[in-house]
Amino acid sequence: MPTQQQKNQHLLRRAGFGPAASQWDDVQRRSTAELWSALKKDSAAAPTYLNVLDEELLSTFRSPALLRGYDEAGRKRVAAKNRVALRDINLRWLREMSESRAQLREKMAFFWHGHFPTYTLNINNAQLLLHVLRTHALGNFRTLLTQVSQSAAMMLYLNAQQNRKGHPNENFAREVMELFTLGRGNYTEKDIQEAARAFTGWRVEADGSFGFKDSEHDGSSKTIFGKTGAWKGEDVLGFLLDRRETAVHLTRKLYKFLVSDTPSEPRVQQLADVFYKSGYEISALLDAIFTAPWFYETELLGARIKSPIELLAGIRRTIPLTLENEEYYLLLQRVLGQTLFYPPNVAGWPGGRTWIDSTTLPARMRLPGLLREVSAGAASGDGPVNVVNTVFSNAKPRPLGKGTVINTRIDWTAHLKRFDGVKREDLTAAISESLLAIPLQVPASLVTGSADAGTRESFLRTATLQVMALPEYQLC
Repeated sequence: MPTQQQKNQHLLRRAGFGPAASQWDDVQRRSTAELWSALKKDSAAAPTYLNVLDEELLSTFRSPALLRGYDEAGRKRVAAKNRVALRDINLRWLREMSESRAQLREKMAFFWHGHFPTYTLNINNAQLLLHVLRTHALGNFRTLLTQVSQSAAMMLYLNAQQNRKGHPNENFAREVMELFTLGRGNYTEKDIQEAARAFTGWRVEADGSFGFKDSEHDGSSKTIFGKTGAWKGEDVLGFLLDRRETAVHLTRKLYKFLVSDTPSEPRVQQLADVFYKSGYEISALLDAIFTAPWFYETELLGARIKSPIELLAGIRRTIPLTLENEEYYLLLQRVLGQTLFYPPNVAGWPGGRTWIDSTTLPARMRLPGLLREVSAGAASGDGPVNVVNTVFSNAKPRPLGKGTVINTRIDWTAHLKRFDGVKREDLTAAISESLLAIPLQVPASLVTGSADAGTRESFLRTATLQVMALPEYQLC
């Protein structure tokens, strides 16, 4: 039977990116119900817009003709700004995941980022879509589906802009059914063909907003899911949500993301009923999951493998750190197999055991040992990482081999404070219990045997990093 501390840590790892060092009192003293209420309250406010563009860069995205009038120096300047923006939108959101009190919102926005994957080098479109995901992460799926479907990033990614009367492009219609709503096997090829005709006329305006061009829309009769009429794209989205299969498909995917890599089909069906009957209120589904007694059963603790982003954000929440060269976060994402805003394909990241292989597991376990603490004002040994140009490419990432060092400053204050009053001989067990979702699988002496035992503080610091290097730490 899990302890109250274990239950609370479990909730914070699944409904967010793990307990922050400053939350230790909450983890120990609050009930799970109180903690869940606090998570919802902290995520209730609308998110701020994460903008990484200056006026010049934004203007060139809104009016491509403007860039054509630039001389060579001007074009190079804009290209350099674009590379910086590619980096900054990634790092800004990762920082929000790590530091924001709105953990539930950012965790669910991260889920929808994987459910609605897009790839674009137009940073204006990327940050517009990110704002949609963060704004509606906990709202109604009907609204979220509509706004994502009509976003410039998604429409351009799935060729909706090329879908015209007399020349339908089926790409968006197919993916919205197979991946975003119904799931494979719950529609026919005829449904896709007819739906593609309904989506004709959708267009992206110069500023990235949604537009509709009536002259390019096929206004003739269409039969979709047995319903005949002069349907438009919005009608199709409504038909998809009318089908209970959509609720089941979404619930199963969310169960794997929040609960276990191996879903329980009876629970999925029960939760799908809640979701469907609520009219696709995302908060209703989350309430049903996180207030269910079965969610806190021992078998579900450590039942998921952390994604690379969950791993990186979780480390930052445990030991607030600042890398001297933040571009290392981009490198780490590439090496570990998940780069924000760069999904492998339209299906997103498969997750589960695919996160762990002969390359990524050693890299995960080596990561804590690569952190080298430097004092404020100390000279940095970090050279330029130079991954910005390849973060959105298929270039092979630089490995984390021997000799790799990541200069960082770590604020240990809150983390060390949580162990006040713990006897020296009990520190290893206490550290493990605070960081791991499952018990240590080896004797504690083997884990922290090489920790710096010179002082209590040095032992806590080095033992913490050694526990983070364990295979058990990869689970949540």
